[in-house]
Amino acid sequence: MLVTDINNVKIYNLSGGKSIPEWLTDRKQKKAPKKNADADRHIELIQDFDMPGVASCIAISDDGQYILATGTYKPRVKCFEVSNLSLKFERCFDSEVEKFTILSEDYSKLAFLHADRYVEIHAAAGRHYRLRIPKFGRDLVYHRPTCDLLFVGTSPEIYRLNMERGQFLLPYTSTTASAIDSVTINPEHQLICVGTQEGRLEAWDYRDKRCCGTLDVAANLPSTNGVAAVTALQFKTGLTLAAGTSSGHVLLFDIRARNPIAIKDHLNQLPIKKIRFQPDQKSVYSLDGAMLKIWDETSLKQKACIESRSNFNDFAHFPGSGMFMFAQEDTKMLPYYIPSEGPAPKWCSFLDNLVEEIASETVQNVYDDYKFVTKQELADLKLDHLEGTPMLRAYMHGFFINIRLYNKAKAVSDSFAFDNFRKDKIRKQIEESRPARLQIKLALPKVNRELAQHLIQEEHMSNAKRSAIAKGLLGDDRFKQMFDNPDFEIDKEAEDYRLLSAVLKRADRDKARRKEKIVVTEPNEEDEGKSTDDDLYSEKSESEKEDEE
Repeated sequence: MLVTDINNVKIYNLSGGKSIPEWLTDRKQKKAPKKNADADRHIELIQDFDMPGVASCIAISDDGQYILATGTYKPRVKCFEVSNLSLKFERCFDSEVEKFTILSEDYSKLAFLHADRYVEIHAAAGRHYRLRIPKFGRDLVYHRPTCDLLFVGTSPEIYRLNMERGQFLLPYTSTTASAIDSVTINPEHQLICVGTQEGRLEAWDYRDKRCCGTLDVAANLPSTNGVAAVTALQFKTGLTLAAGTSSGHVLLFDIRARNPIAIKDHLNQLPIKKIRFQPDQKSVYSLDGAMLKIWDETSLKQKACIESRSNFNDFAHFPGSGMFMFAQEDTKMLPYYIPSEGPAPKWCSFLDNLVEEIASETVQNVYDDYKFVTKQELADLKLDHLEGTPMLRAYMHGFFINIRLYNKAKAVSDSFAFDNFRKDKIRKQIEESRPARLQIKLALPKVNRELAQHLIQEEHMSNAKRSAIAKGLLGDDRFKQMFDNPDFEIDKEAEDYRLLSAVLKRADRDKARRKEKIVVTEPNEEDEGKSTDDDLYSEKSESEKEDEE
């Protein structure tokens, strides 16, 4: 189990642990977990939760007791029962699965959309029926009130297969789309919404059997290269709809308005694959190939994100909990747990007590027991003579080296690291003490220029009180006319100014005397009897000078 902390949100990777390099022999791979000090903390939440090659889709049954996933190779579906935390059954196909949906509350009725235009209907015992649709499919959804299975794909038609009568119905044909990428149904008023390749959203009403409205999603996006297709759709309530585009944007719409409520950008220009809502936490989960972003639907502030070394294909979320399941371009299917998004499901409630005892850990390297170094780093460590030996494993533009050997070589090469650190710290202190080389000349006002320059100097002083007063005088609109209106020009010839200038000069002189460092010496015996008339005379002369001024 690995723990990461993003924005003070702890994310637990329940399948994480020390990765074992593939180049090790089978015997070494078996021995590697035994040498691991954290082997007793290893958690296998569900046994055999993986695929032989790649996992493409994953879903959770409505009763929350079964997890179904499809993958390759050979194309197959796996069903896991959470009450036993193990695999229940496994079936293979003739072709890869694009999408699938669960028709019942458990695993007893399933529908699979294959890449070769075939659709398979499965019962609890196995495959029940197999048929073919006219065009290649991209998405499917089940309309429960009418028992219709809807398919969309590389054509403008929405194909309808009635599961009760076992026959195709007249399809819905879009007049503005060349292909349809996604489809969803509102569970409250049964409105069908499809996302087209031209960046439009079309709504179909089952009662009228016609298109009741269109919405141009791509027109509400910022400037993008080409037209962004609508690749993902999801309803939150009867009125709120989320649309994901191929440009990496998620738009929240009220279906009564044409303009979006909010726009969230993933900032990586990857197509949005899936969107889900968590109403209890006001969270939106949007998935692209690189990461799953968790963000607030009102403020659009990102709460956390989950990244993977392989591209994500699909994810499933247990409603009302913080448990996530990911299908990715790898053999492993990843379970993640985020306590801030909700408690653990009932079948794994022990996680709530377990996560409280686990300290935060992060993984920085590809393998914990091995370190990746480039050829230049290897030369700096004076280990370049090991090239071609079993001590180094060539990988891309560098090598993998045992972490213990790397640490020893690093300690030897950095024997003078403290001296370098001390020199760098002294250099930084000298640079900080120097004034900036580029002095910015501020534009002074035409009225009271000397006063404005004096206030600007005080604004940058270390004295916080005087700096705040200067900022208030310069930034407050109440004193703006003092620097704009010529009537407020300071008259240095006035009698009041002469009286105040003498007081200000005396105050400045006293401050200068306080700042000077006075060196006090012990008086000698010869100097004890001397008078202090010279000091009195000097003070008298200064007062006379002030009176003359």
